[in-house]
Amino acid sequence: MFDIGFQELIIIFIVALLVFGPKKLPELAKTIGKWIAEIKRGVYIAKSQIDQELNADYKIPDEDIIKNLPKDANGAEKNQEQQKPEERE
Repeated sequence: MFDIGFQELIIIFIVALLVFGPKKLPELAKTIGKWIAEIKRGVYIAKSQIDQELNADYKIPDEDIIKNLPKDANGAEKNQEQQKPEERE
């Protein structure tokens, strides 16, 4: 996601230490960690709901439902009539 190396992380840590001080830095890190966890949880929930909706719309019917569909007797005869005479043999 971010192209941050080890040296950049050390510089960010030193600047944060100077700005917030050693007493507030652990509390700040804990708060930021909670925010990130909440954001990840929200994204996961939204993604799973979208996946559920898409899967519900495009779900393949069960075999029982397919077997119980009404048969079209004329449709089977039409298919045989539409075939070329060579194919019927």
